[in-house]
Amino acid sequence: MRILVTGAAGFIGSHLAEKLVEEGHDVVGLDCYTGYYARELKESNAREVLAKGVKLQELDLAGDELAPAVDGVEIVYHCAAQPGISAMVPISTYVRNNLMATHRLQQALEGSETLRCFINIATSSVYGKHATDSEDTPPKPTSYYGVTKLAAEQLVLASQREKGFPACSLRLFSVYGPRERPEKLFPILLRCLHENTPLPLFEGSEKHSRSFTFIDDIIKGFLAVLDHLDECNGEVFNIGSDIEITTARGIAIIEELIGRKVEILKKPKRPGDQLRTHANIDKARRVLGYSPETTPEEGLSRTVEWFRKINKG
Repeated sequence: MRILVTGAAGFIGSHLAEKLVEEGHDVVGLDCYTGYYARELKESNAREVLAKGVKLQELDLAGDELAPAVDGVEIVYHCAAQPGISAMVPISTYVRNNLMATHRLQQALEGSETLRCFINIATSSVYGKHATDSEDTPPKPTSYYGVTKLAAEQLVLASQREKGFPACSLRLFSVYGPRERPEKLFPILLRCLHENTPLPLFEGSEKHSRSFTFIDDIIKGFLAVLDHLDECNGEVFNIGSDIEITTARGIAIIEELIGRKVEILKKPKRPGDQLRTHANIDKARRVLGYSPETTPEEGLSRTVEWFRKINKG
């Protein structure tokens, strides 16, 4: 199939695009290369994606002409987004890159004679401080990120309900692994251990509990949709690991793998943080046959191997 992946030079999008090519699909990747983190990191991902056979182009979903990019597309995985919950990012940026970008992409695809499914990539952040229940639970986001991702999801599903636009949404839980964004917990921890510097940790966050989900298990969920397009139409699915550990335990696993403890530098509590996530994947198991398999120990071991590889010099 001809498949479009937005955010294809990012963490999740790059892994997805590569896997789709391996599965024999014709993959077109788009990325805007926003300034949220260093462009050279995305360019490194892009080189690997291009080497695998993905057709990758730079394009701004919120401002550029989209018709040529979506021509003949059968499946869309919309991974592109403004991430994070940082107060340093204004709400206008989240609205532009999450809501308006999604709206323009959806508009460009409406009336398409080839589109079979628009797969919106959402987040457990829509649930708010406690993301532990089923997809029927009323969302209560506590951050600009969660609010705008929920709005984007509902924009897509509103078009499905009103106009028959073929679409579904996947809510992801705490994804980690090789190529993870540099401002996330595990990349920061690995850099601190590598450089022998203190780890900045928001007050109370060591007690936060997460369904940390290895990237390979997330991609399995993405691919499962392709085998269940009819059943997925109009639906929302939680995609993540149902193994839950604390942030402190995640740090301890990496310390054990590296063989060294990290010094902790306490920082004031960060507003908008989730206190607990536990992926309720009963629906994904039932409908998609989804079954994540990677334990935190296995996934973090592979993450450490990747970090050592890119920092061997």
